[in-house]
Amino acid sequence: MEETVGALWHKLITRAAEKRYPQEAVTLAGIGKTAGIFFRALGGDSGLSVKAASATGHGARRSLLQRIAGSGEKAGLSWLDEDALRLPAALDILPQKSLNRDLYLWLIALAAVEEPRGASWVVRSQQATLTVMERFPGMRSRYDRLLQAVLALRPDPGQLPGDEAAMELAIRAALSKPGSIDKLPRAGRPPYPVHLWLHPNPPRPMPAQASAPLAGEPPQEGDGKSRKSKDAHSRQAERVDMPDNRNPFMLFFRAESIFSWAEYVKVDRATEEDEDDGADQAADDLNQISVAQDGKRAASRLRFDLDLPSAAQDDHPLGSGILLPEWHYRKQLLQPDHCRLQPMIARAAPPCALPHHLAATARRIRNQFEALTPARVWVRGQFDGTEPDLDACVQFTADRMTGHAAERGLYRAHHYRDRDLACLMLADLSLSTDAWVSDSARVIDVIRDSLFLFAEALSATGDRFSLYGFSSLKRDNVRFHVLKEFGEKYNAAIRGRINAIKPGYYTRMGAAIRHASKFLAKQPATQRILFLLTDGKPNDLDQYEGRYGIEDTRIALAEARQMGLRPFCVTVDEKAGSYLPYLFGIGGYVVIRKPSELPKQLPLLYAQLTR
Repeated sequence: MEETVGALWHKLITRAAEKRYPQEAVTLAGIGKTAGIFFRALGGDSGLSVKAASATGHGARRSLLQRIAGSGEKAGLSWLDEDALRLPAALDILPQKSLNRDLYLWLIALAAVEEPRGASWVVRSQQATLTVMERFPGMRSRYDRLLQAVLALRPDPGQLPGDEAAMELAIRAALSKPGSIDKLPRAGRPPYPVHLWLHPNPPRPMPAQASAPLAGEPPQEGDGKSRKSKDAHSRQAERVDMPDNRNPFMLFFRAESIFSWAEYVKVDRATEEDEDDGADQAADDLNQISVAQDGKRAASRLRFDLDLPSAAQDDHPLGSGILLPEWHYRKQLLQPDHCRLQPMIARAAPPCALPHHLAATARRIRNQFEALTPARVWVRGQFDGTEPDLDACVQFTADRMTGHAAERGLYRAHHYRDRDLACLMLADLSLSTDAWVSDSARVIDVIRDSLFLFAEALSATGDRFSLYGFSSLKRDNVRFHVLKEFGEKYNAAIRGRINAIKPGYYTRMGAAIRHASKFLAKQPATQRILFLLTDGKPNDLDQYEGRYGIEDTRIALAEARQMGLRPFCVTVDEKAGSYLPYLFGIGGYVVIRKPSELPKQLPLLYAQLTR
């Protein structure tokens, strides 16, 4: 009873304290595609994705009801970082849905033109506002509508202390007449959040660190069955050292030393297998989540064999490795010999037949693809051939009799129409492919079946093709698995290598694409297709994460295009739309919504590309 009454009271007082309009809410998920297109169309950085931002504390004065309810400490604001444009996961602060949508569009336009360097926040925000109105005059009327609604949300200067009132009046003047305020008056508290401007002091993302894998093993990823959070926004985090747990007892304790429950306390807590329904709310209440690595493994959520295999059990290395460059987007330079790629071939891969469950599908696909084989056709109007072209002879005779005779070929000959193309399939074999897509199959199983059917289809057409897989463990260990080279015939031995593939480590795409491009560029074909089959974006344990990996992959693909290659990506990643257009361009990729359909769809995609 107490819990029920408490929950009702909390709901009642929170609703009274917060001026929100849930029925008029607009979500970022609902306008996600529009947001990305709009941001890039206005000149925003095309390498940035659009992601949900976490609410951040603002420190401004709160009303009495907010203090009673314990609410109003955080606000959803927007900002830019090196990886993404961060927008609130939902906007419900304005009384009309059209206004909340307009606020999204205004913030996107502001982010597209704002310069991150230079003047103070208030001057920078005013200048960005003026720039948007100058470049995009249609945004002025939208800003005028938003201004009246946003000013109504702000605190009354007459009810604030003198210093805070002066700051509030200055902000109102800056909003009403952008460019009129040079600096904000000093005050004892920060200003109330300005929803028409970007974040004054955006949180810095936790740096990617290659921290402390124990016994040579990388941090572990989930198996695809763990519960996902219902909300889409990210949360701020920091890396901390794991407590040593040497002093488990508190011999001396003073109650006044506890500031709040959100303070980080170095207490070693065991991993819990039960799901905590209140975890999302607890994470929302924290300003920053502290993350430490304890070196222990959860019993049931992890399905990976993460230990580096011994030399006797691992695939056989081919040579001592190949040094490859890598693009450093912050420095805007190509770092020579930065990665070491190790070609490998399966050590234990006995020849095998095509799996029985694929036999019927393979027969149907082979029959379809045999229609694409080079055909013997008659070519007419030739000056030399195996027999006369009767139609050409009759036409020539008629032209000569009318005095309009012209030189023309009078023979026909047999010619073969060769497709003259080569294809290289590069398959992602990273840890994430061990995730389950159904009760009976993992992503790696789907990829394996796809490679089988793809090879069956291309062997029916006679097209030159090769198959490779890749994964990585930092820049010194990019594993490049040879499944079939261009000079090899597709047979039981090749099927044995395909059957032996298994999940590897991480996804350093740039190095794998550069090495594969060199093989494909050597093929004497008119059309050369570089197929990339993946289930996620570039990543690795070191700094090869987020924007760094995306930019290196983009440069590697640009280098492939300069070689005359045609890159094309097939992915099962549901979030691929946020980064693949930047890498492969519109029409350069396809997302398979049902991963189980990938084996059947892949050969058909190839047929459409090469038709």
